[in-house]
Amino acid sequence: MTFPPIDGYAFLSDTHTAALVAPDGAVEWLCVPRFDGDAVFARLLDRDAGGAFSLTVDGAGPVGRRYLPDTLVLESRYEGRAGDAVVRDFLAVTPGDPEQPIRAGKLLVRQVSVARGPVRLAVRVTPRPGYGARPATWERSGDRWRAADAELWLDGGLPLTADGGDLHAEVDLPAGRTVTLLLGYDHPPADGTGQPGGAADPARLVERTCATWRAWAARSDYAGFAAEAVRHSALVLRGLSFDETGALLAAPTTSLPEEIGGSRNWDYRYTWHRDAALLLLSLFRLGHAEEGRRYLRFLLDICAGQQKLLTPLIGIGGGTDEEREVDHLSGYAGSRPVRVGNEAVDQVQFDTYGHILDAALAYQQLTGELTGEQWGLLRRHVDTMAERWREPDHGIWEIRGPLRHHVNSKVMIWVCLDRGIRLAGLLGDDTAPVERWRRARDELHAEVLDRGYDRELNSFVMWYDSTEPDASLLRIPLVGFLPADDPRVLGTIDHHRRELAIAPALVRRYVADDGLPGEEGAFLLCSFELVSALTLAGRRDEARDLFDRLMALAGPLGLYSEQMAADGTALGNHPQAFTHLALIEAALNLDAAGDREALHVWAERTGPSSPR
Repeated sequence: MTFPPIDGYAFLSDTHTAALVAPDGAVEWLCVPRFDGDAVFARLLDRDAGGAFSLTVDGAGPVGRRYLPDTLVLESRYEGRAGDAVVRDFLAVTPGDPEQPIRAGKLLVRQVSVARGPVRLAVRVTPRPGYGARPATWERSGDRWRAADAELWLDGGLPLTADGGDLHAEVDLPAGRTVTLLLGYDHPPADGTGQPGGAADPARLVERTCATWRAWAARSDYAGFAAEAVRHSALVLRGLSFDETGALLAAPTTSLPEEIGGSRNWDYRYTWHRDAALLLLSLFRLGHAEEGRRYLRFLLDICAGQQKLLTPLIGIGGGTDEEREVDHLSGYAGSRPVRVGNEAVDQVQFDTYGHILDAALAYQQLTGELTGEQWGLLRRHVDTMAERWREPDHGIWEIRGPLRHHVNSKVMIWVCLDRGIRLAGLLGDDTAPVERWRRARDELHAEVLDRGYDRELNSFVMWYDSTEPDASLLRIPLVGFLPADDPRVLGTIDHHRRELAIAPALVRRYVADDGLPGEEGAFLLCSFELVSALTLAGRRDEARDLFDRLMALAGPLGLYSEQMAADGTALGNHPQAFTHLALIEAALNLDAAGDREALHVWAERTGPSSPR
């Protein structure tokens, strides 16, 4: 069996865990009991051992797929030999409260409706707990099956047969018949109905789930440039936000390769602080203030719990796991090793402080709600950077090599100090050592201009006294380190486009030797950030052309992974939060620059008849 394209997978979420649905209609990724838990379906990473929940009509997969508008409900159209069916796949959600407006039903729903019959429906459920380590053990109780060792239960009224850890059924369905398959990953409700939230009718599940997502989406009144793509990206980000803490996952997957067949395979089911300011600003600017508040509280709780240096990433529950290899999985398209956990948690990344302080300043400017206790936590971290800004670190890209004086890290330390100074003024803190912070900030600024900028190249460089390009430096004007029209900024934009481009719309993040075999693809975050940098520099036509090209590279369901090869092949974990964050930022910058033209290329690319 061949592997589907990475960006061909649909993303389902209930904000507690996620599922990925392959183009052939099989659920090939599901972790329980939450996003970072054990994968019980992992065929995404091994066609034989991984396990899946497959569904076919007359032996075939869907001929068309789309998301129902303003939801994460996947609708797929199947054409059989004598009939047609529509399948709606989703992780059930219900309305919550103002603090947490979306509640997880902890239920994967696969609803099959026969439009023209008869059709032959075939389902096979093959959970493999422990990331494919072993088959599940099913026990039957009435019409329900339970696999306690996989933390799953299945109900759907089909004549299922157990066979060596698998459940399967084949039935002929007439026109007008609807079958709803329920796969729960929590204890079934005590009343025995098998429905979350007391819903007695399975048909209501899709209505309730759609209504919940649409009520959340309707809180945004953004109708500007690329509004449809922005709204869809916001839904993806909400789907990647953990319901218990508000933490944002970088992606719901692990070990999807940055190079097909290579070893650059990492676990991204963590929160990276570098996403903080982008997420906070996006949430507030799109009308989702409560989620913005919740995410900032999560960040500040992490700041309070880490007394020494901040880790660059953290688990969605506030903890971390050691990195290990899952040897029994062959990996996506033979890309090994498969990793669980992320060793980067042990790295020193000083840019982290800048991202957190930038988010805090934006929060205070937007709400004025930062408390004295919260400021006390942040002030401690500003002090840390005022003392340690001369030290080297590992840099934002987590290269597993020696510590260096990374220019992006220095710029983001400058951001930390600058935002600390401004916050002290906004909060009226007369006791903060602002003059010491200001001296450190100004001395650091001068040093970066002296040692981080190469006059012959007319460009900022990756680390002091090097000539290596680094696409994270495209954020220099976005964080206010220099004006967007400064000749050094313009030179950096042009130099990096020349040195890092692998296709007209695609740029790598760096080309320096990172000690790993092989090479990665273009980094989509940086490609969208190039749009923002060009927009701020007044080069709107170039920015718009680049944005349109990137829109045309969206997956068939409007989703973006982490990276992309020059031929448009998606690479890396999927869907990737910071790609969608950078898309939103780029669209909002273009909108602010006066670009009001309707964008059709994204809608054309992601319409219901676009599966490939």
